[in-house]
Amino acid sequence: MEPISARYREQILRMMSKSKGQGQVTDKNVHQPGNRELLPFIDKVVEDNLLPGSEVRHLERLVELLAAARRGEPCLLLLEHYSNFDLPVFHYLLRKAGAEGAEIADAILAIAGIKLNEDNPAVLAFTEAYSRLVIYPSRSLEIIKRNLKDPKELVVEMMRSTTVNRAAMKALGELKESGKLVLVFPAGTRFRPWDPSTKRGVREIDSYVKSFSKFCLVSVNGNILRLNTGGAMEEDLVCEDRVVFDVGPVVDCDEFRERVKHEHRMREDKKQAVADEIMAMLDKMHDEIEKTRL
Repeated sequence: MEPISARYREQILRMMSKSKGQGQVTDKNVHQPGNRELLPFIDKVVEDNLLPGSEVRHLERLVELLAAARRGEPCLLLLEHYSNFDLPVFHYLLRKAGAEGAEIADAILAIAGIKLNEDNPAVLAFTEAYSRLVIYPSRSLEIIKRNLKDPKELVVEMMRSTTVNRAAMKALGELKESGKLVLVFPAGTRFRPWDPSTKRGVREIDSYVKSFSKFCLVSVNGNILRLNTGGAMEEDLVCEDRVVFDVGPVVDCDEFRERVKHEHRMREDKKQAVADEIMAMLDKMHDEIEKTRL
């Protein structure tokens, strides 16, 4: 394994030259349509490292979900999150699955954290290939609260987070009934094996489920871009692997929330109960696939 920035240096430089460069996120540009000019470069990285047998299983469930979205029903995709290449590989495999898969890929609108735009121009070049709605995640704000020493700077950043998220939620309200499949990572961050808290679903996921009609869970097994414990995102380690996405059945959001809240009626934090149930279901799906993936 070697850092992606080293192995694909020339390719990344070419991508950066084609980037539209909307790095700074404001309330005016939270919705950022994908830059298709960048897809061939990313596809090359994926093709170099995906092993035979990589696939999206139960594609027919996504076809069913997309049909509901096209009827005007707000629909969610809830994915496990191990890598910054989870979406690129998922998108690639969908497009390789034929016309139906390509339509599904084209309908995806990912909820993306602000740091993917602002941390590094190289990371932005990969990120902006895909249509997304940029938010200021609660995890990011908690990190800033711990690190910022100047109270005035903290107030400014908290106000900025509120402004960006208010604009994102307004845009989401307008877009979620337009035939899109809104993709959310319920853990809110990539899983870090040395930090078990990164595997826990964020409370905010309950608000998404509450405001949507249907969802599918998608487990992720395999990873061609692994966390570099000693480096930044652009130094993540590229490697070969067999990657399998498994799509769960289409779930009615209201029925799911009512069931979970009834089962956990004695629990004080029912929003967290919804997030925990989603992560438990994803864990079960993941473990079943891993038994035979390799």
